[in-house]
Amino acid sequence: MSEANVDRRLAALESQLGRLEQLLVTVNEKLDRTAPNLEEARRGIQVWVTEYVSLRLQQLVPETCEHPERDADTILAEGPVLPGTRIRCTEEVIHRLGRIPIPFVRQMVVQKVAETARAESVGLVDVPFFERAATF
Repeated sequence: MSEANVDRRLAALESQLGRLEQLLVTVNEKLDRTAPNLEEARRGIQVWVTEYVSLRLQQLVPETCEHPERDADTILAEGPVLPGTRIRCTEEVIHRLGRIPIPFVRQMVVQKVAETARAESVGLVDVPFFERAATF
């Protein structure tokens, strides 16, 4: 191979490498611009799930359920507990929990209500407290 031929091939190779480098820079810039902000995406998903669960709870848990009136002492002595906890609740709360068809959503609601009850030192979870505490 002649020296001129090598120089020409080397120049062509350098030209192709320059174009390749420019393409890589362009691709990298596009990827940087379109890279999702993970924190924003997480917050967006969290907001969507919260709104969805709240909507489903409103659809699944009726505003009122008819149960015979009992005094608070009887309820405390005999009352059931939130599943998986030691927190006392009324039968109506258990009934409303039972109407949530998705098990992991039901468990999320129980955990949220239990945490709120512990934080506020509530001895008995009734329907008004449940409705307030179950809102995400």
